[in-house]
Amino acid sequence: MSRSVAVFGGSFNPPHVGHVLAASYVLSVYPVTGVIAIPVFQHPFDKALASYEDRLQMARLALEWLPGVKVSEIERELGGESRTLYTIEALLREQPERGLRLVIGADVLHDLPNWHRFDRIAELAPPIILGRAGIDHPDAPPSHLPEVSSSQIRAAFADDRADAVLTLLPRSVLDYIRENRLYQAAKGQPT
Repeated sequence: MSRSVAVFGGSFNPPHVGHVLAASYVLSVYPVTGVIAIPVFQHPFDKALASYEDRLQMARLALEWLPGVKVSEIERELGGESRTLYTIEALLREQPERGLRLVIGADVLHDLPNWHRFDRIAELAPPIILGRAGIDHPDAPPSHLPEVSSSQIRAAFADDRADAVLTLLPRSVLDYIRENRLYQAAKGQPT
């Protein structure tokens, strides 16, 4: 079986231990040579996000210490509204000979009908679907990831309950959030 590169996109708003474990799991059990983590530049579903620069930096802090993981700015380079298909096509233009696999969590399975041309995405980069605790979907594999979400972490910071989520964030990301005062409702940051 030929080896491919895993494409792991997301808002990373903020990146948490589930993202770290997902990248590590994919590297450990799938025939891939590496993982490209790609923070979304402009979310197609109009989600409120921390700035791209903040999310990019947090993704680097959370993931680039893992051997074989790189964080890419390709969606910024493409500009405009992020679409997974355009990102996959751009990656293939850069290196047409490389195979790609798209990493998605079971939590997005319900949203796939809303994705732009998911059939074509799956053709170009066959999905690796990762099970996640607390997610119920008939196509979801067994759970390999803990029940943790960026929205729960943002809510804890907005409600001044950061202590409740300390073990759900890489230390470096926690420090970055605190130093930059992200996700605090009083600051008007996206929650």
